[in-house]
Amino acid sequence: MSLAIFDLDNTLLNGDSDHLWGVFLAEKGVVDGAWYEAENDRFYQEYKEGRLDIFEFLQFSLKPLSQHPLEQLQLWHNEFMQQKIEPILLPAAHALVDRHREAGDTLMIITATNAFVTAPIAAAFGIEHLIATDPEMVNGHYTGNVSGTPSFREGKVSRLNNWLEAHQQNLSGSSFYSDSHNDLPLLEQVDNPVAVDPDESLTQTARERGWPIITLRE
Repeated sequence: MSLAIFDLDNTLLNGDSDHLWGVFLAEKGVVDGAWYEAENDRFYQEYKEGRLDIFEFLQFSLKPLSQHPLEQLQLWHNEFMQQKIEPILLPAAHALVDRHREAGDTLMIITATNAFVTAPIAAAFGIEHLIATDPEMVNGHYTGNVSGTPSFREGKVSRLNNWLEAHQQNLSGSSFYSDSHNDLPLLEQVDNPVAVDPDESLTQTARERGWPIITLRE
């Protein structure tokens, strides 16, 4: 039984859930719309360009979680799933996940986006194992801080290694699907790296190394 690992944003989804959560909050008036949208767009551009300061971004993106009760956040997330996520679910992504499920592989999503945003999305794919950036929670409330290592770039590798040790598994026969050059550290660790609708930088690397390049956009 091999591990089939999937990046989430712009891989299994035709969009970025982290960025879209910020858009949703601005549209709802939960945050200062114009300023928040500008900052959200700036961080997203920095991510795509490979120069994101993950801790600066998380200080920005996790703050709204600390300002509202969990019950309200969950109600908003239900709306978010309907308005922003369901329209960008990819049938071909579901089919890919199902092929690995039918092959008996262990399924995992590993994403830099925080677990509050991504856990319901992983559930929508029927994927049990999720490694995401963990927002700190104290007494049932988010603090706005990060708990542990963000699962971003090299952090994905270290978080995955911790999971492998805890579950007594290894990367023999493993696959990892991603769209982003930010995921090169993990793509280089698995037996079967696959570029999915990749950005320009990852496209070049995949071609140089002979990695498969696929599309899930129909």
